[in-house]
Amino acid sequence: MPKSRIALAIFVAILAVSTASIFIRFAQEDAPSLVIAAARLTLASLALAPFALFKHRDEIRSLTRREWILAICSGVFLSIHFASWITSLEYTTVVSSVVLVSTGPLWVALLSPIFLKETPSRWVWIGMTLALIGGLIVGLGDSCTLGLDTLPAVTTRPAFSLACPPLSDLLAGSAFWGNFLALLGAWTVAGYLMIGRNLRAKISLVPYIFIVYGVAAIALLVCVAVAKQSLLGYPQLTYLWLICLALIPQLIGHSTYNWALRYMPASLVSITTLGEPIGSAILAFFLLSETPSLLTLLGGGFILAGIYLSTKTSR
Repeated sequence: MPKSRIALAIFVAILAVSTASIFIRFAQEDAPSLVIAAARLTLASLALAPFALFKHRDEIRSLTRREWILAICSGVFLSIHFASWITSLEYTTVVSSVVLVSTGPLWVALLSPIFLKETPSRWVWIGMTLALIGGLIVGLGDSCTLGLDTLPAVTTRPAFSLACPPLSDLLAGSAFWGNFLALLGAWTVAGYLMIGRNLRAKISLVPYIFIVYGVAAIALLVCVAVAKQSLLGYPQLTYLWLICLALIPQLIGHSTYNWALRYMPASLVSITTLGEPIGSAILAFFLLSETPSLLTLLGGGFILAGIYLSTKTSR
């Protein structure tokens, strides 16, 4: 496979996944988060169904019981990931949510010794520490304010000042809850990635993503039914956003990352996903008028540096 073709595919994937948070924000004006998550995976699964069931039927039938169990677990993790992350966008900014959910590769590195028998290098632990510090800073970014003050009398040098509400108010704030949900999305996507790392070596792309997306869709549809929410009755524009969400960030973006795993190491694919927070922040600035705070930018820088350091020594 030519490197130029792989690089172009990854660039397209980054652009595609960067649109997800924007489509979600538009859809959330009328539709609940669970409905958005369920529609995203359901529409993506339906689009894949003809290709998977007609061209890959024999491969799907040949899967072992263990592979089915792992695929179902992967789908459940993916459903929790989307449900928690999409809900987080109701409570916190696009930048905070996307940056926190993008820590998924770091949690993979942390859990690898337990589940994959892979011992992280020193750089992984350094990167993990930086990312956790950055996550704390981002968590404070929506509630605290970092500013510049001028020292009185003796000097006119500027000094940084940090203003935060009381701890009880901080923990009860909606932004804190939203940031926690985004972090939950990172933890569950780590489980999804670790299972996928095992299955992707044995199953081709279309059957793999069809099964996992399908299981995630069923799990989310059950949650929608339990929550007594409806998939019908929303404005036509909302359904347009849902279709765009399924086709662009899901089928083009996520599926391209899974395709690239055949030609690139998982660590290198993880590095390329770091373009999503940058792309989402740029789109949020122009389309949603969301200007990231200084603390959010600072914390995001720590997280991105941590992920880069943790993967830069991998082959």
